[in-house]
Amino acid sequence: MEVSSLNKMLFLLVLLLATFTTLSLGQANRRGRQGTRVGFYRTTCPRVESIVQSAVQSAVQANPTVAPGLLRMFFHDCFVNGCDASILIDGPSTEKTAPPNSLLRGFEVIDAAKSRLETTCPGVVSCADILALAARDSVVQTGGRSWQVRLGRRDGLVSQASDTATLPAFNDPISVQIRKFADKGLNTQDLVTLVGGHTIGTSACALFSYRLYNFNNTNGPDPDINQAFLPQLRALCPNGGDGLRRVALDTGSVNSFGNSFYENLRNGRGVLESDAKLWSDRRTQRFVRGFLGSRGQPGLRFNNEFGRAMVKMGNTEVKTGRQGEIRRVCTATN
Repeated sequence: MEVSSLNKMLFLLVLLLATFTTLSLGQANRRGRQGTRVGFYRTTCPRVESIVQSAVQSAVQANPTVAPGLLRMFFHDCFVNGCDASILIDGPSTEKTAPPNSLLRGFEVIDAAKSRLETTCPGVVSCADILALAARDSVVQTGGRSWQVRLGRRDGLVSQASDTATLPAFNDPISVQIRKFADKGLNTQDLVTLVGGHTIGTSACALFSYRLYNFNNTNGPDPDINQAFLPQLRALCPNGGDGLRRVALDTGSVNSFGNSFYENLRNGRGVLESDAKLWSDRRTQRFVRGFLGSRGQPGLRFNNEFGRAMVKMGNTEVKTGRQGEIRRVCTATN
């Protein structure tokens, strides 16, 4: 065989190999989005959304604190090895036992929905998808706008408390928050949008009372706190008081989903340090301003943007196809 012919064959072989590698990487990067879709259970379990919605509605009507609990639960699940319901697994040293998850509530709602679904269409609907739907329904139950949830996730097989180090923390500076979100394929606007979920729910005094008395060993409060707001927080969380006492993250709107959270940030009424920094750092403040608008006119429509960001986060590192499993019960692997 002539050298020129051999070189051509080698070139074509290398070209084919490079093309195959590029296609494989592209498919891997798109796998999460392609593996989930709206209407995934249309033929296999058509009542899935109404069953989950009913479970969430009953629970929130009985106890409004369940709504923010389910919303946080989904967020915490997605940020640790993807949206795979690993946060639901019981046992020593599982994600559920980690300090950031110790105060979450609403697990019984997921279990109730799963039990009913196993009766209606056994072995079909994943716990990961139930949690994604429950988070959406929690927002709707508190006055937020609905969005279409892409389904088709599979349940994870691993749950380790040590993996929760990837979760954003209550005292993370903005640079760390941006990095943690970027690691999940989420940008700075997604960050500001998703943290807006704090418009419902509460925080324990233990997570922010250090801001009220001796912030960074200054013998004074965090200067980002509005001085008129400080006495109110100190009354709720006295120095050395009950660290488990709950305080609204969005003053005046604890059970109502809307953009008032951003108004409180602008007015120095952010409760968590990580939240307050969204206003004091220019990288995030511009997005907060966008949700506030100018002269009372809405800027970026928070409800719409929140749904968009939830869909994006909900496709983080998901397991589809033959990955993972469909659990029989959400608290344990099969």
